[in-house]
Amino acid sequence: MTELIHKLEREHSLEVEEYRYLLENRNDNAAHLLAEKAVKARVQYYGHDVYVRGLVEFTNFCRNNCYYCGIRAGNKNAERYRLTEDEILTCCDLGYGIGYRTFVLQGGEDPIYTPKRIESLVHRIKEKYPDCAVTLSVGEHPKDVYRSWFSAGADRYLLRHETADAEHYARLHPDDLTLDKRKRCLYDLKDIGYQVGCGFMVGSPWQTAEHLAKDLKFIEEFRPHMVGIGPFIPHKDTPFKGMAAGTLEETLFLLSIVRLMLPEVLLPATTALGSIKENGRELGVLSGANVCMPNLSPKDVRSKYLLYNNKLSSGAEAAEDFELLKARMKNIGYDVVVARGDSKIKNN
Repeated sequence: MTELIHKLEREHSLEVEEYRYLLENRNDNAAHLLAEKAVKARVQYYGHDVYVRGLVEFTNFCRNNCYYCGIRAGNKNAERYRLTEDEILTCCDLGYGIGYRTFVLQGGEDPIYTPKRIESLVHRIKEKYPDCAVTLSVGEHPKDVYRSWFSAGADRYLLRHETADAEHYARLHPDDLTLDKRKRCLYDLKDIGYQVGCGFMVGSPWQTAEHLAKDLKFIEEFRPHMVGIGPFIPHKDTPFKGMAAGTLEETLFLLSIVRLMLPEVLLPATTALGSIKENGRELGVLSGANVCMPNLSPKDVRSKYLLYNNKLSSGAEAAEDFELLKARMKNIGYDVVVARGDSKIKNN
């Protein structure tokens, strides 16, 4: 184990079988060593800075029916909402005043929010706040649509690949969604010039160490600018409602591996981490993460964007409690910084 960890630190690459071995033989000593080396790698490129993004969850309507997702089209119990463009701009106004310099617009694949409407929205935000980055996370679209949003000023795009194994992907999604299409979208985004984020759920149904090893190898070879991973948490109104959740320990272990694999990557301590453990976000940072994404959405809709049970949206997870987040990061030796926080990974 120790030899493999040193190899990963030195070469930033392992074979699929070696990643699998790390995951199958995970223990406390290995986790401690990985975290120690991951923090060292992160400090080399980003110091002790933690970047923040203001998250605006602007619609929970979605045309897709992913089996794990609480806002899936088939969930008749979801309380649906969509923000207007002006309401989204108001969220950005609030965030800018607090100190946020990146806005993440996240939503389901809502047919009412057409490509043209999103293009207009991005243009309005960039026109008002040219010093800010705009990140989109709105699913799969044709390359020309992604290009139009990039031309309007979008800087980054988040699209989790969810699993790099096609058979496993098929067990998590209906037939109209495929891993090939997901990957094509990711490569299209990178080709256009976005800073691109991919990622996966830890502990999703039927996931094995082999699946996770393939995920790591895909990320290593794709070289995204951002990687979003968090524990799978079931939602009560989905087909996976009775499935076991992913664990904090395995998620932290994987965060450290990703940091050593891609030392310059932007790596969030996700909301899901904070949702399964009160100090989960801090533990994520201490395992190599360097990004937090507090919620800027209006308070009356935060509980409606429920991707999984008990999703956190208050306290340090709320964008308006900026000082609380800063204090909690300060307590573990880190500084929340007001900056765009661009990735140091460059497009090939």
